[in-house]
Amino acid sequence: MVKVAVVDYGVGNLHSIKKAMELFGARVEVTREPKALEESDAMVLPGVGAFSSALSEMPRETVVKEILAGKPTLGICLGMQLLFEQSEEGSGPGLGLLRGRIEKLPAGVKVPHIGWNTVEIRRNHPIVDGIPSGAYMYFVHSYHAVTEDDEIVVATSEYGVRFPSVVVSKNVIGTQFHPEKSGQHGLRLLENFISLLK
Repeated sequence: MVKVAVVDYGVGNLHSIKKAMELFGARVEVTREPKALEESDAMVLPGVGAFSSALSEMPRETVVKEILAGKPTLGICLGMQLLFEQSEEGSGPGLGLLRGRIEKLPAGVKVPHIGWNTVEIRRNHPIVDGIPSGAYMYFVHSYHAVTEDDEIVVATSEYGVRFPSVVVSKNVIGTQFHPEKSGQHGLRLLENFISLLK
């Protein structure tokens, strides 16, 4: 059975991602213990929360070491943003595993962006198998990624600005939306992630 560690860094919504991944046969543990992270087959960096406070609560050295060693990692919403080099939301650097920065959504749109929005698939990848371009996913965010490497962008969405909604770089996958709250298409993405581990 695949062992997935959901990294606990003081953000909410850990129960729903755990429950959703267990649907597909994964054994899921919510933890911040370095030993448990090291022994897992994959890590999930969950969403909801603030950039700087999440980083300060994270077992950062272990997370970075495991990702650099090739451990499959899924960053969701804030979890995806933490993977980048820096954010307008926080003062310190991000994890720096993806090149680029996190910027506030533009003036003129209601912030935070809460609700359903379409995801346009830009290139094929197993993480989006079975998900049609234009599928609706559920978003809750005030900031978005600006990537330096366009090659990592698998899908985009638009809300005042076009932004990456799925990114993939080697063993790292990020979604700006919450797949665990996104109905059948979101669950399909989580199923695809578990399938990649098997």
